[in-house]
Amino acid sequence: MTTTHRSHAARKAATELEDPPTTLTKKQFQQVKNLTMDDGHFNLVRNFNLADVITLMNGACGALSIFSNMRYLVTHDDYYLKLAMLCIPFGFTFDILDGKVARWRKTSSILGQELDSLADAISFGVAPAVLAFVLGMQTFLDTAVLTAFVCCGIARLARYNATVAILPQDQNGKVKYFEGTPIPTTLGLVGVLAYLNSHGLVGERLPGGLIQVIPGYSFHAMVLMYAVSGALMISKSLKIPKL
Repeated sequence: MTTTHRSHAARKAATELEDPPTTLTKKQFQQVKNLTMDDGHFNLVRNFNLADVITLMNGACGALSIFSNMRYLVTHDDYYLKLAMLCIPFGFTFDILDGKVARWRKTSSILGQELDSLADAISFGVAPAVLAFVLGMQTFLDTAVLTAFVCCGIARLARYNATVAILPQDQNGKVKYFEGTPIPTTLGLVGVLAYLNSHGLVGERLPGGLIQVIPGYSFHAMVLMYAVSGALMISKSLKIPKL
């Protein structure tokens, strides 16, 4: 069966279903049908609501931070480094706003949940890791720790999406607590790096210096804060109240 035939069959099945699967509410099921039954090129864009657009702005801030870091490596212009740092808290602002707008307009969507996780992975996972690399954590073991940190963030977001439906909620349907630290807490790491950069304590001057494991393999002491942050994000026993 060709891809086209399969997609037509999937749309037909969605159309014929009158009751949503047990994993979806009626509202979510209607949203899925809206995304699958329309063959228009801009169907996805037409199904965005205001909260979804705000969530995308979070992801845009994360991407801009990464590109600004790369621009800094090319030009060594501090403007781009400062821009890379500022984009991350701006992304956090959009991350807060999207939830408030969704509740205000009562337009939360199944698409928005996925958008939120993907945007957070960029803005609070990849972008802070790239910033650490740019500021001097560049050994092989540094990059291994930073990669593990990003993977912990992705895994933590995936676990939340998979379990949010059964986590304890208040009368408004808001989850009462997070399992493990939320990924936006990595803003603390960015704050530390911004402070160190303002005092010239980056590159070879990073506090703690290099720690050699075996000849030829060393890591910067400062990268351990990323290791701790990653471990806290995937913790099962640590429960953080949701404000």
